[in-house]
Amino acid sequence: MPLEEKPLTNNGAGDGQEEPINVDAVLEKFDPESRFLKLTGLWLPVAKTIAVLFSLFQLYTGLFGVFEAQIQRPTHLMFALALVFLLYPFKPRKGITTPHPVDLALAVLSVTGASFSIINYEIIVESAGLYSKLDFAVALLGIALTLEATRRIVGLPIVIIASLFMVYAYLGAYFPGFLAHRGFEIKRIATQMWFTTEGIMGVPLGVSANFIFLFILFGAFLTSTGIMDFFMDISYAVAGWASGGPAKIAVIGSALEGTVSGSSVANTVGSGSFTIPMMKRLGYKPEFAGAVEAAASTGGQIMPPVMGAAAFLMAEFMNVPYVEVAKAAVIPALLYFAGVFIVVHFEAKKCGLRGLSRKELPKIGKVLKERFYLILPLAGIIYFLVEGSTPMRAALSGLALCILVSMVRKETRLNLKKLLDTLESGARGALGVALACATAGIIVGVVTLTGLGLKMGDGLIALAGGLILPTLLFTMITSLILGMGAPTTANYVITSTVAAPALIKLGTPLMAAHMFVFYFGIVADITPPVALAAMAGAAIAKSDPMKTGVNATKLAIGAFIVPYIFVFSPALLMINATFLDIAQMTITAVFGMIGVGAAVEGWYWTRMAWWERIPALAAGLLLIDPGTMTDIIGVVLLGLLTFIQYRKAKSSRSSLRDSIAAAN
Repeated sequence: MPLEEKPLTNNGAGDGQEEPINVDAVLEKFDPESRFLKLTGLWLPVAKTIAVLFSLFQLYTGLFGVFEAQIQRPTHLMFALALVFLLYPFKPRKGITTPHPVDLALAVLSVTGASFSIINYEIIVESAGLYSKLDFAVALLGIALTLEATRRIVGLPIVIIASLFMVYAYLGAYFPGFLAHRGFEIKRIATQMWFTTEGIMGVPLGVSANFIFLFILFGAFLTSTGIMDFFMDISYAVAGWASGGPAKIAVIGSALEGTVSGSSVANTVGSGSFTIPMMKRLGYKPEFAGAVEAAASTGGQIMPPVMGAAAFLMAEFMNVPYVEVAKAAVIPALLYFAGVFIVVHFEAKKCGLRGLSRKELPKIGKVLKERFYLILPLAGIIYFLVEGSTPMRAALSGLALCILVSMVRKETRLNLKKLLDTLESGARGALGVALACATAGIIVGVVTLTGLGLKMGDGLIALAGGLILPTLLFTMITSLILGMGAPTTANYVITSTVAAPALIKLGTPLMAAHMFVFYFGIVADITPPVALAAMAGAAIAKSDPMKTGVNATKLAIGAFIVPYIFVFSPALLMINATFLDIAQMTITAVFGMIGVGAAVEGWYWTRMAWWERIPALAAGLLLIDPGTMTDIIGVVLLGLLTFIQYRKAKSSRSSLRDSIAAAN
């Protein structure tokens, strides 16, 4: 989206009685990245030029090879800092269209500080830790600028967390018990955080500079081709006519969009501005309508092939190919969206909600015939990842395919202006991730400097009495609490360095431990009391935010169950599993989600008594858990429940017909 443009206000999706939904206002309230200045005059082309140069730099290093870490990462951060200070004021105010002189000075200082590190990196490396007073001053300036830019675009909580970690590094001698360490001088902390690859310029920023930016740019190019509209039309055609059609459209559409965009709030507001009013018009309660979109949109970060930014960090931290992370996420992601879809279906049946008229909906055959080629970039990126290409090469190949498919239709063809707008949009979309990764690097740097990771892991195990289940519970609570204030990227960095080692020490496979903390960092977006995605959905639905968050948590029940199961049964992550094992697990687990969904919603063929919900939940959990014996018991339980519910529903219909006949 070009800098001078604003998201369109939805004037046609309402129910005819409510005011139109202002997408801008909702995004700015819940998404810090949307609070940018609408620049005019000279500063608009300046900002656009910097953004385009940022994208071109990343494309150049993607095509011809990245520079050394001490050059690539500071350059990446330099562009990000300069753009943030130009676009995001100290305090957002309406009507401002030019950067404040202080912000301009901060942008210049950002370029100066990063340039100092780039130009003098060989001298700094050869100094072997003997930094000058000037080095110390530059390091302090760089840290301060990074934290301030992060506050503006990501939020204050992650800045507070990173600052507390640095305080811990300085005052370590005063901490009690196993947390104590000898403490470090401010100069050592500052130079470690800025000049080494164990701080701000560490692995998280490296992943952002090498991989994540290109995938965000890939998403911007995909959007330019019209693939989002294609996904929504597919969703309308597939599910719009069914019971509760608009809610099912939201689920399917968000699952498809999640392969491109990993922002929970942006997805909720983007597609929710159309689907939520439709759900309300057909009879869904506002709290449920907002929750459906929030839960579905949040799942985008766990949806392969292009998952949230933290998934790329996970691959780097575990030292495995990204495709292994994406492969491990396939079945859990399928179960997540299946769970949301199933609960939506049962709610629609319980409330007697109809779908949309088929006359209102696009024809699936026509949609595919006219625009099937739009899938080629996504298919291509999957192919290249599976074939063993690096994420960088896969993203570049996907970008090339995007440009090719854009040429098919005149309205999506990339002329020079549209190409520059897309490059600018991709750069702006990467700013939040870049700053979150930079600040998360401070946390990693302190953990490395102080040995906090091992200490916290041992402390967590001791607190849980050496038992795996309490350790998982404590880890889940930690991830959810961190997720209330920190973005998923920073949340994952903290929990993977502090909590995941404890799980691994207790015998949890590496992939399962990291995926566990990744999942709960994501669902924090819909878990009260903060639940930013649910709050955004509530703002569109004009519903009670807390009730919307509770409903979203209920809808996403799979995300709270599945991680525990894949810790105890890693086959769910395709670890040491054959094709037949995977097929059996997938089929039985989907049926398991039917049992869980019925228990949560209190409806199967008809309304369920409280005692029927207990075996439904048991059957669901047993079927989700990989294992022949658990599957057999689960099938028997679900089969008995199906028989009882079918008979009850048949009896209810007969009684209704008799009553109607008697009345006539």
